[in-house]
Amino acid sequence: MAGIDDLQQLLAGMEPELHDGEFIFCTVPDGRIADQVRLNPLGMFREAEGLTLILPRETAEREGLAGAPMRMITLTVHSSLEAVGLTAAFSTRLAREGISANVVAAFHHDHIFVPAADAEKALAVLKALQKESAEKGRG
Repeated sequence: MAGIDDLQQLLAGMEPELHDGEFIFCTVPDGRIADQVRLNPLGMFREAEGLTLILPRETAEREGLAGAPMRMITLTVHSSLEAVGLTAAFSTRLAREGISANVVAAFHHDHIFVPAADAEKALAVLKALQKESAEKGRG
């Protein structure tokens, strides 16, 4: 099934979901890529400076890898990778509330990592954006 690329539909149907647990963004030298199997990261990205891993907080702490605790909010709408404006819309709204957002766009969904202390507030902000967009679509 193809993802949605209409911004109004995406915003109205984003259905943000806050996941349990905390995650840490950390980095390891690229030579430790073999650790990815053992560490079972939620996500990883290779940069010139090293390998970025997104790990459950417990795993990161066990491995002595530092980082700020983040919570993950998934926008459960199936967004197209070619969709324009979704990230700008929700990141602008979160920024207005002083909430940082680290976004991972995967094939089916966008995943927003926010500081753990701001997770509930971020969820409320995203739900309000969704509600406003749904009402605008009806009107």
